Amino acid sequence: MTQSKKIIAVTGGIGSGKSTACQILKDWGYPVFSCDEVYAELLEDKDFINKIESRFGGVIGSDGKLDRKALSARVFSDPAARKTLESITHPAIMEELLKRAKATQGEIAFCEVPLLFENGFEKLFNGVLVLVRPINERVKAVTQRSGLKEEEVLARISAQYDYSKIKQTDGCKIICNDGIFSDLRSTMQDIINKI
Repeated sequence: MTQSKKIIAVTGGIGSGKSTACQILKDWGYPVFSCDEVYAELLEDKDFINKIESRFGGVIGSDGKLDRKALSARVFSDPAARKTLESITHPAIMEELLKRAKATQGEIAFCEVPLLFENGFEKLFNGVLVLVRPINERVKAVTQRSGLKEEEVLARISAQYDYSKIKQTDGCKIICNDGIFSDLRSTMQDIINKI
């Protein structure tokens, strides 16, 4: 990796427009990597699954794959169990994500990282793009795509990191998403030009 390579994290709460922003970056030809995609691939890795099984037991299905429902049921209402799971999954995901980003051609790569600030991962990146959006727009976007009820979405939002606390700095750019695609694209173009 050359010294000039920049790896930028893209983050924001549920329904803020992270995926749309990342799609715009891909359309412009930038390499973009996702924690969710890396995690899905890790769940196909026997060693990784066995690590989770050894800590929790009873979370591998008869097909030899991780039973995500059983695991979710175990960690959803138990903060200590969730922390244990995160101590296995998060370092593995971040290591693979950064490895892929560093291996790309060009001067800049982007990584979609949902739990960036919650885990202190912002320190691993050369910069951060934070998507923020009015709460009613976020609720509408998530209910439309997921079929969740409004109160379920609000519960998820309230359980997440409060992105309104984030201050804009040289290394951290706030992108206000009003839900209008052309506006988001134009705002991002201005920010990318400055990076």
